[in-house]
Amino acid sequence: MLLLVASVFAAGQVPDFDSRNTEIRHTDRKYSLSTYSRSEWEDRSAFLRKQILFASGLLPLPAKDPLNPLVGDVIEHADYSVTSVLLETYPGYFLGGNLYRPVGRQGPHPAVVSPHGHWRFGRFENSENNSVPSRAINFARQGYVVFAYDMVGWNDTMQTPHAFGGPSEELWLFGPLGLQLWNSIRVVDYLAAQPDVDRSRIGVTGASGGATQAFLLAAVDDRIGYSAPVNMVSFQMQGGSPCENAPLLRIDANNVEFSAAFAPKPQLLVAATGDWTVNVPTEEFPAVQGVYRLLDAESNVEFRQFDSPHNYHRDSREAVYGFFGKHILAGAEEGKFSESAVRLDQLSRLLYLWGRSLPDGAVGFEELVRQRIAAFEADTLALAVHDANSLARAKSAFGERLGLSLLAEVPSGSDVNFRMLGSAKLLLGRKGVGDRIPAMYLNADSKKGRPTLVVDSSGMELAAGSGIVRELASHNSPTLLIDAFQTGSAVADRDIHGAGRRAKQYYHVFNRSDDANRVQDILTAAAFLRQTSGVDSINLVGQGRGGLWVLLAAALDPGIQSIVADLDQFDTTDDSRYVEGLFIPGLRRAGDFRAVAALVTDARVLLHNGHAGFPALSFRAAFKAAGRANSLAIEDGPISTDTLVSWLRR
Repeated sequence: MLLLVASVFAAGQVPDFDSRNTEIRHTDRKYSLSTYSRSEWEDRSAFLRKQILFASGLLPLPAKDPLNPLVGDVIEHADYSVTSVLLETYPGYFLGGNLYRPVGRQGPHPAVVSPHGHWRFGRFENSENNSVPSRAINFARQGYVVFAYDMVGWNDTMQTPHAFGGPSEELWLFGPLGLQLWNSIRVVDYLAAQPDVDRSRIGVTGASGGATQAFLLAAVDDRIGYSAPVNMVSFQMQGGSPCENAPLLRIDANNVEFSAAFAPKPQLLVAATGDWTVNVPTEEFPAVQGVYRLLDAESNVEFRQFDSPHNYHRDSREAVYGFFGKHILAGAEEGKFSESAVRLDQLSRLLYLWGRSLPDGAVGFEELVRQRIAAFEADTLALAVHDANSLARAKSAFGERLGLSLLAEVPSGSDVNFRMLGSAKLLLGRKGVGDRIPAMYLNADSKKGRPTLVVDSSGMELAAGSGIVRELASHNSPTLLIDAFQTGSAVADRDIHGAGRRAKQYYHVFNRSDDANRVQDILTAAAFLRQTSGVDSINLVGQGRGGLWVLLAAALDPGIQSIVADLDQFDTTDDSRYVEGLFIPGLRRAGDFRAVAALVTDARVLLHNGHAGFPALSFRAAFKAAGRANSLAIEDGPISTDTLVSWLRR
């Protein structure tokens, strides 16, 4: 066996410890930006936009129902006006804000989207280190229409707490970050609909958590033409609030990449010496500037740093006024965009809900969660398969969504390293990744029968004694068994809590779940088996919970010929079952096993030991639409080893 494997490709380094247990990513770990060619970056930035949207629960984008704006009294001043506004961004859910307009200037005007950060008074913060009203008023005096609006759970926007969500919501990807990003998108809708707004000149700026909102919005909404995130674009801190973190958001990604995804449009990075943006001049800005240089737009990105604590103070605001003025107002005279003093209006006139109740039809928090999950479920049902055309649509949409949920790769065989441990045992791992997969290769030198990868949730030692492996061995068939991540001999210590501040709280923001890693290990082992056997299509067998893992892997890997999957009596309609035993954030949002049904129709599939909640009808409809109904068999209970082997050898 050793000679056979060595003759196919040279052994490489597989670490003594799996990096997925030892190199845990978290919000305060130091990150960097990889080196890209122009075409590589264009592909990468397009993927980042999808990753942001999917992690936010916004892929596909929800329906844009009428905003039904409720507008308070207009407060007129000599050179600007302000009014309170309530926007219905989801049915029965309301976002509060203030609309500032220039007075005495001819439109159409440019516009500024103005989210606030985690200062005590939200959009009404008026302190030395940050004044949201000063920013809005001065922008309005310079000729902009400005909308300053709440984070969720602040001021007028009271129907949810600021921090919410648990494992069930993570399956569906509904949380405060996604709700805030959707609110920001709807704010752009509102501004773009104003008759005095020039839709070609819309910018966004915010500080701290408001900067997180700003660069995420700028990355995904093409209508944003100018961006100025203040004191948040950093390699060394990625965001400390639940509203800045969502499962899947920063897996293999970071805030500097999100900021760079705005290139080549004009962008100003504002930094401070007294917070996590201290290194912007030497680290973050050169990295972002390098991306702009790739796109021949180096002059469109600048930075300013101030010797101060975390802020959006007057100096920072004036830097943004000047940058926006140069690019949006075509003016750059020194001092032209200095800030002038403001007089704040009474809070009772700026809060829409001061002395008012929420509008009729307003939903409570739990009702909002149910509403959004029902809308996500409707997205999946809309892709139900009934003919060849609907199957093609389902394959395209579900393939993208499931890929973004699992964030797994189908490596080439040459990308897989191995290390021999004995005559049949070895370790597998992807080059440059640091993963470590214990494996057992039986009959490796045989050319009889199609190679088979067997995955058992109890581990490969028990699988080696199972009836199907013994039967495959009796036929001298090449058989590879693995211990998928944190199963069998791959079980290892992992100190998530000790990895860093908030590492456990935001683990799935930065790291794949255990079950997603198991799916990846199957894909890695399948690539190795194809390479060493010289066979393009292999068999895949999953036992116990491993049957669900192999179905998910096969949905991404076209090189699977036959699948035998134990469904382990798993109820795919019950969120609690996923939370307890198949936790992959976004899996329900991606379409769960109804998505898998559309994606495995090119293989022969035998499913057994299923629960009544498993979508057998979806599998049957998909295979019928593909013209391959005879390639699918579904048995309610467990089946015999002879039946399994017969199916594989047929």
